[in-house]
Amino acid sequence: MKTILFMGLLVFVVFGIYSFKNPKVNFKEDTVGGIHFFEGTIQEALEKAKKENKPVFIDIYATWCGPCKMLKKNTFSAKEVGDYYNTNFINIAIDGETKAGRELADKYSIQGYPTLLILDKTGKQIARQVGFVEPRILINFGKRIVP
Repeated sequence: MKTILFMGLLVFVVFGIYSFKNPKVNFKEDTVGGIHFFEGTIQEALEKAKKENKPVFIDIYATWCGPCKMLKKNTFSAKEVGDYYNTNFINIAIDGETKAGRELADKYSIQGYPTLLILDKTGKQIARQVGFVEPRILINFGKRIVP
């Protein structure tokens, strides 16, 4: 009986730790105060960037990726990040495991997730960041391009 209780408690603790480390995230949904991602293709985002004279910020993620989930939940949702990126960039998030995502990964030599890119309005890469970053680091990443 003690063994069964111990095993049940162990399963509960492991599940709790897993849930904490791997939060549920809806990659298609923006948070109210955070970054608002453009709904469309990369080509459409580049066209919008030309019209608005802004660079393009791209998040290339995978739905199974823990750091991608943390980035979406903790960094992209931060108000200060949203204020800066929504004002200065055309933002787009692309699942790297879709057809469009694989094409983008090939074009820009993406090796892992998450990869954050800043492109000029013609599609030329001008900055790259790989992995999870805190909100202040993401803002500093963008400010290297748009002070």
